[in-house]
Amino acid sequence: MADAAHAKPHHDYHLVNPSPWPAVGSVSAFITAVGGILWMHHSAAYAPVIFFIGVIGVAYTMFSWWSDVIYEAEVEGDHTRVVQISHRYGMILFIASEVMFFVAWFWAYFNTALFPAEAQDVGRIAFTGGVWPPKSIQTFDPWHFPLLNTLILLTSGTTVTWAHHALLENNRRGLIWGLALTILLGLTFTCVQAWEYAHAAFHYSGNMYGAVFFMATGFHGAHVIIGTIFLIVCLCRALAGQFKPTQHLGFEFAAWYWHFVDVVWLFLFACIYVWGGGAEAG
Repeated sequence: MADAAHAKPHHDYHLVNPSPWPAVGSVSAFITAVGGILWMHHSAAYAPVIFFIGVIGVAYTMFSWWSDVIYEAEVEGDHTRVVQISHRYGMILFIASEVMFFVAWFWAYFNTALFPAEAQDVGRIAFTGGVWPPKSIQTFDPWHFPLLNTLILLTSGTTVTWAHHALLENNRRGLIWGLALTILLGLTFTCVQAWEYAHAAFHYSGNMYGAVFFMATGFHGAHVIIGTIFLIVCLCRALAGQFKPTQHLGFEFAAWYWHFVDVVWLFLFACIYVWGGGAEAG
């Protein structure tokens, strides 16, 4: 009777077990937000401590929660075909929400770039001089490091696709090499972007161009870092032999996310660096 009570249900759906991670993650995120707000407003000397305690809690939650998900898939076998379809829908909706997140930054950029002489915004005219990019801003040459980073990301898209096809053919060597090269290219992109930021002729504060530029490209850079971590985890799992040609949702979602990062960068490069660079940059 005991064995029957603990037997797996005979259906295709996964009824998850009670988990502490939603509560722990929520509390950690709240602590992170409080610490970050106090730190930005210089309200307390211990604000950085609060912030990093929250960050550690969030990181621990992510590691533990995703470890449980991997255990459910690899050991318990809970990720049936029906469950995998639901997970795919969830990832599609997540990426769609990320698309709308970047739409907001493009909206902010074009709202100023297309109407630099908006008569109802005196401050805009005073800063832009009625033209875009503002004459006081020395923009980046799009055909220098921005083009290099574009080629790096496009190449990384091909290597992650190579890794995916290698996995489908059960080619473990190709999977590992493809993932390793993609991670290396992602780290290279981040380093080039950091060098670019360090040598920017304008700042985040005090001007509309700098604020929108750094918010749009900076959040994209954060997504590259997140995607790189995602791929590093996939590489570790590949080395452990966890992925199978018929079941590899973790890697598939990482590849989707990485292609999303590639596409967003193409729009950033075309709109902000090339189109928004002005005649001198061209």
